Amino acid sequence: MTTLKILEYLTLLIGFYMAWNIGANDVANAISTSVGSKALHLKKAIIIAAILEFLGAFLLGGKVSQTIQSGIVNPQVFEHNYLIFIYGMIASLLATGIWLNIASYFKLPVSTTHAIVGAVLGFGAIIGGMHAVHWSLVGSIAISWIITPFLSGLISYFVFSLLQKKILYALSPIDATKKYIPLLVFFSIFVFSFSLISTKLTEIQLRFNTLYSFLISIFIAAIFSTVSYFLVKRIKITSCTVVYHHPNQLISLEKAKMHLERTRLNSKGDTFDRTSKLLEDVGDMLDEIKSKTIFSEESSEYYQVEKSFGYLQVVSLCLVAFAHGSNDVANAIGPVAAVIQTIFSKSVIFSTNISPWILFLGGAGIVAGLATWGWRVVETIGHKITVLTPTRGFSAEFAAATTILLASKFGMPISTTHALVGAVLGVGLAKGLSALNLKTLRDVVLSWVVTIPICAIFTILTFYIIKLIFS
Repeated sequence: MTTLKILEYLTLLIGFYMAWNIGANDVANAISTSVGSKALHLKKAIIIAAILEFLGAFLLGGKVSQTIQSGIVNPQVFEHNYLIFIYGMIASLLATGIWLNIASYFKLPVSTTHAIVGAVLGFGAIIGGMHAVHWSLVGSIAISWIITPFLSGLISYFVFSLLQKKILYALSPIDATKKYIPLLVFFSIFVFSFSLISTKLTEIQLRFNTLYSFLISIFIAAIFSTVSYFLVKRIKITSCTVVYHHPNQLISLEKAKMHLERTRLNSKGDTFDRTSKLLEDVGDMLDEIKSKTIFSEESSEYYQVEKSFGYLQVVSLCLVAFAHGSNDVANAIGPVAAVIQTIFSKSVIFSTNISPWILFLGGAGIVAGLATWGWRVVETIGHKITVLTPTRGFSAEFAAATTILLASKFGMPISTTHALVGAVLGVGLAKGLSALNLKTLRDVVLSWVVTIPICAIFTILTFYIIKLIFS
């Protein structure tokens, strides 16, 4: 068997290992909000995510893969020694897979995009020289890692705040749920459909594809929204628990307390004393109402609302899983495609399309990793950052999916982990800073920071070992 044939089989094996680790670490992030909110059991979440992850990887994974395989390192630097390029890409895959394996063992949700970009960057800069790296693209990717959690967090904060105002704090939460769920289904399905259809119409170069995609997506979303309208009408309150005080009373009293504090600040004498007394009474009333107010965990009506959003969260989980598969499969198959194409052509030349069988390999690896080891990371995001309910979980998943799908549309390899953690943070902040576990956040952010340098160092060491074996 020739050396190139051995390298080809080795690349496919390591590529599958890398995809397996993506499934074990990153895909666990995707299902963690659904499991953490108890909308789905772990087994059901894994089955749904496995199907949608594979479809996202197979149908939309090619565009981001092109960025990973040829957009970070300039292939022309290696045109006279394509074997060096092959060794470097294999080393990048193996080093990244090992780091993800370690992170999953310690239940840390690291960014696989950070990992592979850091690995390819380290290889390109050290082996090919600083001029071998497309620093402008690397800079735009790095900026996206900052924008991603901010944008995702902003969307989730806005969505959950809207749900609180329009549904959870409504005079009749059940009636409000029946009114707004069909609308939420419409937007969720529209985002999903538009991302898929617009990409496919672009690939077959259909004229006016954006307009066609928009109209078809609206039609599909309208069908699902109509079905959900009739389903949600069947929601009934099975039992009744008395809600002593409506949450809106807390909001009004908090505002009254704030205005009284401002009044006291600018008062003297008798006015100051009377304002202080009023403040004390309002404070006592707030404490009393907070102890008697029954929120979603205890109220039958709020329980029914959360149960309804549990079904809606299945839709948002499908969105996140599909979006994740479309973006992060590139982290595994980008280098694989680069190596396979280089072996066949014996030069560092890339085609514009990723072979379907390579996309299949990446999708299968992701599914295998999720099914066998994904449960380890679920606990961190699903339980340790903030308390999640179906309404909060839906808000986080919708925000993350929207952010990821937009990035996939433009071929940008963003960090899915950033999107999901940012979305969970946004939901937590909507309930106040005290709702967040800052210690867990510190550990997660620290793992993000060390990922790039560790993967770069691992890649360089692995490269020299591979070169020593095959040279």
